[in-house]
Amino acid sequence: MSKVFFVGCGPGDPELITIKAKKLIQKADVVVYSGSLIPPAILKLCKKGKLHNAAKLVREEIFNLLKNNAKKNKLVVRLHDGDPTIYGAIKEQIDNLEKEGIKSEIIPGVTSFLASAAALGTQLTLPGVTQTIIITRAEKRTKVPKREKISELAKHKATMIFYLSVHLLSDIVKEVIAGGYTKSTPAAVVYRASWDDQKIITGTLKDITKKVWNEKITRTAIVIIGDVVKPTSYEYSRLYDKTFSHGYRKSKTK
Repeated sequence: MSKVFFVGCGPGDPELITIKAKKLIQKADVVVYSGSLIPPAILKLCKKGKLHNAAKLVREEIFNLLKNNAKKNKLVVRLHDGDPTIYGAIKEQIDNLEKEGIKSEIIPGVTSFLASAAALGTQLTLPGVTQTIIITRAEKRTKVPKREKISELAKHKATMIFYLSVHLLSDIVKEVIAGGYTKSTPAAVVYRASWDDQKIITGTLKDITKKVWNEKITRTAIVIIGDVVKPTSYEYSRLYDKTFSHGYRKSKTK
């Protein structure tokens, strides 16, 4: 049966691709990839297949490439940066392919907010600080439901992660402060996480916008806001505490 693979290739470092994704790219007859967001080293894995740059195509052209080649029983890969399920326009493609009798399979990838946390050398959830991560984007051309206004989400004081929004950083800062974060709350921007030209900018809500502007960063960056960026204190995990028993280990207190 005809099938299209929606494949995540990771955040940028070619070594962060999954084994499954690598094998599919190597075998693929057709690869439709997400423009300059895909590292050249990963595109080079496709030795026998034909490459199509999706950045130069509209929705209908991409869909026709996927559909027509899948119907010829070719191995078709729609290659996404990071993970296809986060801010990727795959649902509309999957649904339309299904109408044509073509199955789809999603291959997950390491997404850029995880690469950003790794670059910062931090943990996004910390006992005593927060156990919640809110992933969102600032509103501009893509509308956001009223219940998901940044100022509303900020009321949770969780770790907030923004995709596709660094160009609206000043708006983000105003909104999260309106929601209850203090100006001294730690903030970070990671530009092109895991790429060779990665940049890390840290500060607080008071100064992060100026620092990012000084670096002329307007795209391809993740914004992380919350005390986990630079925690002043946190609690140790209960999981490895000697007083804590679970299914694999009994308490080791006397």
